[in-house]
Amino acid sequence: MSNSDLINLYSQQILALAAEIPNTDRLDKPDATSKKRSPLCGSNVTVDLIVTDGKVSAFGQDVKACALGQAAASIVGAKIIGSTYDDLILARNQLLAMLKSDGPFPDAPFERLEVLLPAKEYKNRHASIMLCIEASLEAFENAQKNAATPRGAAK
Repeated sequence: MSNSDLINLYSQQILALAAEIPNTDRLDKPDATSKKRSPLCGSNVTVDLIVTDGKVSAFGQDVKACALGQAAASIVGAKIIGSTYDDLILARNQLLAMLKSDGPFPDAPFERLEVLLPAKEYKNRHASIMLCIEASLEAFENAQKNAATPRGAAK
């Protein structure tokens, strides 16, 4: 990888996003938690969610990732409140398509993920970029399962 490639990959926007990750306080009583790890680089993200009326109403995250993974977590963390499960599925699918093929940029409210387009050529970074959205989806699924399980019933 040349220096110009590195400069493009870790643009000022990406570095600024990585430096200002929102919602980094873990939630005291989340509906669900999910931790995802990239086996290639060791990056990991832990997400806590509270889901109210089918939408994310509270979000917390602990991000230990490269600048690209941090930037993705910054964007997701800033826009996830109010999102439905379908919103997160769409964002995940569009982000993956943008990175893996010539898919469209993610729709609002996650359109800022477009900043990660330079990482398309660096397949070994894709898993780190996907961590926060994948953990958020898993936590949302678990929150829905937990809500469907009556209190005191075996899970």
